[in-house]
Amino acid sequence: MAWRLVCVLLLLAAAAPVAAADLAPLTRFHVHFTDLPQPFATPSKANPADVVARPEQAALELPPGYAATLFADRLDHPRNLLVLPDGALLVAEQRMDKLTRLVDADGDGMAETRATFATGFSEPFGLAFHDGQVWVADTRAVWRAAWSDGQERADSWVQVTPPGALGDDRGHSTRSLAIHPDGSRFYVGIGSRANIAEEAAPRATVREFRIDGSHGRTFASGLRNPVGLAFRPGSSDLWTVVNERDGLGDELVPDYLARLEDGAFFGWPYAYIGPNPQPGFASRAPGLVVKSRVPDVLFRAHSAPLGLAFADGFAYVALHGSWNRSEPIGTVVARVPFVNDHPLGPYEVFASGFMVAPGKVWGRPVGLAFGPDGALYVADDAGRTVWKITQSAP
Repeated sequence: MAWRLVCVLLLLAAAAPVAAADLAPLTRFHVHFTDLPQPFATPSKANPADVVARPEQAALELPPGYAATLFADRLDHPRNLLVLPDGALLVAEQRMDKLTRLVDADGDGMAETRATFATGFSEPFGLAFHDGQVWVADTRAVWRAAWSDGQERADSWVQVTPPGALGDDRGHSTRSLAIHPDGSRFYVGIGSRANIAEEAAPRATVREFRIDGSHGRTFASGLRNPVGLAFRPGSSDLWTVVNERDGLGDELVPDYLARLEDGAFFGWPYAYIGPNPQPGFASRAPGLVVKSRVPDVLFRAHSAPLGLAFADGFAYVALHGSWNRSEPIGTVVARVPFVNDHPLGPYEVFASGFMVAPGKVWGRPVGLAFGPDGALYVADDAGRTVWKITQSAP
């Protein structure tokens, strides 16, 4: 079956120039689930992009009408973001086991002050704000702490989930977090330990808990590594972006964006992208193979979608970039258009410029967060930066 990947739609030729190796903003892709190649159609190659120093004049490339400023740099592995009600930005510095608070007091788009907000976590990633409290998910548990305007530090953290509820710290370490709009329950994305293996819950699931941390249960499963997790504004629709398995070739398996429903199963490890059988595993659970769902939007295989945020009729997705392709791809912020509450199918580049030459990048986008003014914050763990994207004045 032919591999069909539509990636040639440059919607605005007059967009600002980009580095020759990078994708222009508004480049569009449409990966079709009916046109996937066979497993091992190409060799599986370990080929991560080299991270180089950020050039002095480097900046994000955006569609016309948008501008970006370097909000903060010299951070320690910034992975996820949360805008607090007072406008301060919390940064989860995952490898450093801490949260940092950034403040732009004069409104110039750059943080003048930074301070440690909390320490003592174990690879913190998931962030949320609910009912006057900051919530954090790490590899041990979900935690919460009281917060007030202008608060510079939080030291009294309450453990919400019981020990072991989020699995152990082996394998995928992100624990994404989303609180239901009605405040009655919350959800945690928990990745697998391995690339392809049979693993018991809670691994490779999204788990649901009552707001007090009790009654944990599997909400959706077969999700190899569900990282970004968010409710679409104005609805109770829970969405996630998933990093699919490696080792099957350049174009397998596409990563994806999916709406989650109670009891949904997305294939891992027995199948992928619907009932496509995983070699060596499909025969172990044929009933689950036929049950496997086709996700809503597919990304090019190995793009590594991590951050997810909604605004203005789009789902914004941070593509961290590949390591398992002949030629590295990704390292852009993409956006998926929605119409009548549903994604159309394609996605397009929103922010690029991280790749300065083929296989060489100065940054890799991870966490995304929108402020109340509509500004989009982008965390870059490789370049140790946070960027702020705003709409330009008309």
